[in-house]
Amino acid sequence: MSDHDSLIDRYIACWNEADAGRRAALVAATFAADARYRDPLMQGEGHAGIAAMIGAAQAQFPGLGFTRRGAVEAHGGNLRFAWELGVPGAAPAAAGTDFATLSPDGRLGSVTGFLDAVREAA
Repeated sequence: MSDHDSLIDRYIACWNEADAGRRAALVAATFAADARYRDPLMQGEGHAGIAAMIGAAQAQFPGLGFTRRGAVEAHGGNLRFAWELGVPGAAPAAAGTDFATLSPDGRLGSVTGFLDAVREAA
């Protein structure tokens, strides 16, 4: 597994960690102190802002978890990776592609998320 795969797996773990303290520690290990996250639904800045944003997303989508789809692609200091949100064994509720930049220390400096597919509620 590449360092980039490990970094993005840790990023996915941030989104799946329900315990606020453990999530804060994961965010600090994964994101640079001045990192930014943006997608069509939410945004966060810095460790506290990103951890709080993830907690709010978990409250909005209870019982759903993120998984990485496929390998992480790297070009210079930029990464691209795909993900799904859902319950294992069921059709995903959403899927997307994120683009990230690396900070000089190898953590995430920024992440921009795009929604590729969103399943309509029944």
